[in-house]
Amino acid sequence: MPQLIPSHSSQPSSMTGDYPSTTKRAAGMINHVLTEVHATYFLDKIMVLISQEGRLAQWIHVPLEGSSSSISEQPLPSMTSHDSLLPMPHLTPRTLLGGSTAERETTGQLYATQIASAIAMRNPQENRMVLLGLGLSKVEANREVFYDTMDLVLSCL
Repeated sequence: MPQLIPSHSSQPSSMTGDYPSTTKRAAGMINHVLTEVHATYFLDKIMVLISQEGRLAQWIHVPLEGSSSSISEQPLPSMTSHDSLLPMPHLTPRTLLGGSTAERETTGQLYATQIASAIAMRNPQENRMVLLGLGLSKVEANREVFYDTMDLVLSCL
């Protein structure tokens, strides 16, 4: 589990005009690096930012709408603790900016798909685009780092 750092800005905030947004924030130490997560809910998109050391180097989007009507009409499978972190098969992440190496590209798309799956599982009617801004100081294939980062993200969703 990441060591959570209290944040006073986890209160919802609204923008003026016709487009109110709600923002949730969390911060924690993951693998001895301060990691900040911001989730902002716009009318047309859900933007999630994961930043370490002030970095933001990669942008990925994942449409939550099913790629076909047959997929969106299928009931969600019941998830056990063993398969609860498996991403939904119809989600297709696309890197918009960044992902300079294959490892960064793969890691970014993994996080984007997991986050989009978590949002879709919590609300099967959700159809906004998920936009992920990712700024990891190191890209490493470490299960514990991945789970700790996802725990921090899930605390904002």
